[in-house]
Amino acid sequence: MNFENTENVIKSANKILIISHMNPDGDALGSTFGLYQAIYNRFKKKADICALSYVSPVYKFLPNFELAKSSYDKSLVYDLVIAVDVASIDRLGDMKIVFEKAKTTINIDHHKTNNNFGDYNYVLPHASSAGEVLYKLFKNSNWEIDKNTAECLYTAILTDTGGFRFDNTTEDVFTAASDLVRLGANPNKIFTLCYELKSKNFVMFQNYCIGKAKFLDDDKIVYTEIYRRDFEKFNAKDDFTEGLTEQLRAISTTDIAFIVKEIEPNKLCKISMRSKDYDVAKICSHFGGGGHAQAAGCTLKTGVETSVKKLLDEIKRARNEE
Repeated sequence: MNFENTENVIKSANKILIISHMNPDGDALGSTFGLYQAIYNRFKKKADICALSYVSPVYKFLPNFELAKSSYDKSLVYDLVIAVDVASIDRLGDMKIVFEKAKTTINIDHHKTNNNFGDYNYVLPHASSAGEVLYKLFKNSNWEIDKNTAECLYTAILTDTGGFRFDNTTEDVFTAASDLVRLGANPNKIFTLCYELKSKNFVMFQNYCIGKAKFLDDDKIVYTEIYRRDFEKFNAKDDFTEGLTEQLRAISTTDIAFIVKEIEPNKLCKISMRSKDYDVAKICSHFGGGGHAQAAGCTLKTGVETSVKKLLDEIKRARNEE
């Protein structure tokens, strides 16, 4: 898999947009900024960068961070739009319109639920991250990976493997990480900036959410409900829930953990689900979401209580089928 079939598309495009999913995480941002740098290095072209919704200041150390905007004029028609780390086209929110109007589209991803929605698709379901997919594309196509690109891709891989702890941490992951360090990424600096500089409010908010977790089925299922008033109480941002589901999953008895985050009261909730053995991507796909076997998410157009009931019913159904 390489970029040879699309290099002419990128070369001939005058107006390019790189975009990732709503509420972008470390993989989405690292991959997006890394791709921007790689395209600039190879073609001396500057692309627009769209980072939808809230972007955590945790990642402000990433090269090209300051170039990202939260939205662009929906009437624009780009020569090329590249979606990075987008499991389904609906995760582009309102910018889905811009993607669909583009003359050419490229889809770069690693989620097994991705249905190849681009004109050109580079989807590796067994890759740990979009960052790893890009690393392989660049290496196989002899694209330059400079220090800036290496830092971005290393951040993407580091965060989507949970600091090389998750079960998507393969031999290929360590090969890529080692090479990216050789090319200039500083592992100590990046780990510290991503994981060890949390605000007091961040820590207190997560402790509060964990403290009101609910346990079911002999503690095999654990979840917590997070309301807008909880965010207001701690002056919390959307990224304050990052890593929270993993903490619940870490409980020794837990098989399935999830959080229900209220986006609009009684109207919309965002779900993050983790497991040790169950395929939670199947559960989330029932609601139009997706992801990985042990890490997935979805959005429900219902209030918190109704969302919890729907999720528990689907979890029960899925477990009974196994």
